[in-house]
Amino acid sequence: MTLTVDPASATEQKATVQARPRHRRRGRARYALLVLAFLLPSAVPLALFTIYPMFGALWTSFHEWNLLAPMKWVGFENYVKLAQDPQTQRAFFNTFYYLAGYLPLVYIGGLALALGLNTRFRGRNLLRGVYFLPVVTSWIVVALVWRWLLNPSVGVVNAGLALFGIDGPGWWTDPLWSMPSIILASAWKDLGFVMIILLAGLQAIPQDLYEAAKVDGAGPWRRLFGVTLPLLSPSTFFVVVISLINGFQVFDQVYAMTGGGPAGSSTVVVQRIYDLTFRYGAAGEASALSWMLFVLVLGVTVVQVAGQKKWVTYA
Repeated sequence: MTLTVDPASATEQKATVQARPRHRRRGRARYALLVLAFLLPSAVPLALFTIYPMFGALWTSFHEWNLLAPMKWVGFENYVKLAQDPQTQRAFFNTFYYLAGYLPLVYIGGLALALGLNTRFRGRNLLRGVYFLPVVTSWIVVALVWRWLLNPSVGVVNAGLALFGIDGPGWWTDPLWSMPSIILASAWKDLGFVMIILLAGLQAIPQDLYEAAKVDGAGPWRRLFGVTLPLLSPSTFFVVVISLINGFQVFDQVYAMTGGGPAGSSTVVVQRIYDLTFRYGAAGEASALSWMLFVLVLGVTVVQVAGQKKWVTYA
């Protein structure tokens, strides 16, 4: 038996097969254009005010520039100079010091508030709003209030300590206490944000797990470490990442409370960038320091994202 194939039919099938990839490519192109059209309102400002200035700062970092005279190419000299600069090294040390005090304080405090406000009692919603209020308050206002509260002479905090016979420290006027002052103010302002994130995570944990743990004889602490914290790890991961990114960029409260002093004891990296640019006219060094900070934050974030599989539990 002999099979005959119509040449015209074979040609049509071949043309159909070849047209399918072209049709798919056109469909993908139309979809990409549609997505781009919806993204343009946010993509254009992002490109103009974030991406372009970032690469502009990268180009500036290879030059010597005082914001007035023409830029002079110096290569990696700014990066080498900053790496050897004691004031820049101290700014990085102060930033890590801030993170070491701020992150545990804001997380533990936010977790305690979330656990307390996750129970039913009268006035719970009011307290949630009260604790969240500092989050939406201007940093300058918060910093000025805390500057007054921690005033060594007329501050409320030292007046309260004096009632117990304790001689309060100099707080933001003392090089030893300037950074703890900023840490206290920062943690107080951000407690509400951490509380809301962790509270949402707590409400997503099934109550059946707590009931099963009680049946097995688990007490409150065992339930906390065996049920709550493991299932709260996704929210904890988000809080830690966001808090670290924001902590590396701390500036407003430092500028308003201490200005980086006394004697540079509270100068952080962003404060150093500000000083290099507007006080010393070294925009090239400031741009180089900005990129050093960016690479550091990016590296820390990548390490956190890569290591989340080891400790983050997704139910």
